[in-house]
Amino acid sequence: MDLTTLWLFIPACFALNLAPGPNNLLSMSNAKRYGVNTACLAGIGRLSAFLVMIALAASGLATLLYASEKLFLAIKLLGAAYLFWLAYQLWFAAPGDEREFEERQRSLLGLARQEFLLAAGNPKAILIFTAFLPQFVDPAGHVVLQFTVLGALFLLLEWVAIVGYAYVGAFLRHLFSRPAMRRLFNRGCASLLASAGVGLLVARRQ
Repeated sequence: MDLTTLWLFIPACFALNLAPGPNNLLSMSNAKRYGVNTACLAGIGRLSAFLVMIALAASGLATLLYASEKLFLAIKLLGAAYLFWLAYQLWFAAPGDEREFEERQRSLLGLARQEFLLAAGNPKAILIFTAFLPQFVDPAGHVVLQFTVLGALFLLLEWVAIVGYAYVGAFLRHLFSRPAMRRLFNRGCASLLASAGVGLLVARRQ
């Protein structure tokens, strides 16, 4: 893999990482409710899901999985259902005292699991690793090593996106300090998550 390929890959990849998808929205929401550190640590769940997908892509198995119409439909339906469930929880979240609310919420492990499930249930994420990453791999070279380098860069840039969205969420935490404003923020996030769920339902394999 030459440097030209890497310089083409990095900005294109970072644009995908920064896209306001469901996981980035979840990081922002978690940071507002629990703080930046918790949101960033919870993001490890997302990175774990992507690591599995990268390994599958490197082995060639991801292409076979994505080619299965029934499996794609199952992932799409499960992902959309989970997004609707998260949207429902956020919509009806009590806008009371933040500290009391935090104590009643799930553990850090639960938040990481939430990130993992949301990433794993997004068929568009599978498309990234079956269609996007292979474009930068030279079949004549060491394929597994190239996937390792590209995958590591993807995860690093994804971590930067997690941190960035977490800080945005922390900023909004101060902006939406009143209960009425918290309710507005939660319902705004719920609407966006539900919209992402609808987007998954209408998504088609390219």
